[in-house]
Amino acid sequence: MSSKIIVRHCSPTLAGMKMGNLFTYKFQSEIQLLAELDEWNSIFNKRGIFFVALRKNSGIALIYVYRKKQLEKELGKKEIIRLLEESGYFTESIEKCLEYLSKKLTIGNDFPHEIGVFLGYPLRDIKAFIKNKGHGFKFVGCWKVYTDKCEAKKTFEKYKKCTDIYCKKHAEGFDVTRLTVVV
Repeated sequence: MSSKIIVRHCSPTLAGMKMGNLFTYKFQSEIQLLAELDEWNSIFNKRGIFFVALRKNSGIALIYVYRKKQLEKELGKKEIIRLLEESGYFTESIEKCLEYLSKKLTIGNDFPHEIGVFLGYPLRDIKAFIKNKGHGFKFVGCWKVYTDKCEAKKTFEKYKKCTDIYCKKHAEGFDVTRLTVVV
C-alpha cells in the first residue's frame, strides 16, 4: 500500500480534521494485505491512527483508517450508542463495533447506513438518511446532507483543500508521517 494512496484518500484524517476515512485497495494475497496493514499500523498507531480491513473480497479490501481517540469519544455518546445498539451493535468497545461493522459489510450488498458514525458524519444527517431511505436530501458531498447545507459545504471544502495541499506536499517529497498531525 503506497503512501500516495493513503494521502489521496485519508488526508483529512491524517490532518486531524476527520475521525476516519474509507478506501478500496487491490491486493495480491491476504498475507500481503495483512503484512501491509501491520506495517502501516506500526508506523501510525503511535500517532493515534489505525488501519483495518473491514471487508475483503476478490482481491479488493475496504480499508478503514481512523483516529482511535476520536472514535472512542464518538462511540461513547448516548445518542450514538442508541443508534448503534438499535442496529445490532455491541457497543462496549471499538473492537466489537468494528467487528460487527465488518460483518455487516461482508454479508450485505449495501453499506450499512450507520457507517456514517464511523466517518464522523453529523448524527442528524445519518438519522435523516436512514429515515428517508437516502431520498429527500438537500445536498450531496462526502455524505448526503439533510440538515445544515451551508456548514456541510464548508466542511467539504475544507476536506478538499486539505487533500489538495497534502497531495501537493507529498508529491514534493514530504513523507506521509510528516504530514500526520498528532492529536
